Amino acid sequence: MITSSQCRAARALVEYSRQRLAISSGVSQEIIEMFERKLENAIHEDIEALQAALEEAGAVFIPDNDSGGIGVRLKFNRSDTKRIATLESEGGIVAHDDVP
Repeated sequence: MITSSQCRAARALVEYSRQRLAISSGVSQEIIEMFERKLENAIHEDIEALQAALEEAGAVFIPDNDSGGIGVRLKFNRSDTKRIATLESEGGIVAHDDVP
């Protein structure tokens, strides 16, 4: 389960506003703000929904382990992101992306 700091950092990395995260996760903006500002604990289901939406947007959450503390990074590097964007804008039949 992600922390409030990871949520803020992931949102910044994937360039999501609270409004956009609220839409993609189904969690209200107020709950997201309270969670990120550590003013109130969110319920487990809301945190899971936030994490799933951020992971779908390209965030990877790093657990606390022997090699370092918790964190967040992007799933793809800049080069991969540019190639994917180029491929996605080529047109053609709209279908589900199977990009890992």
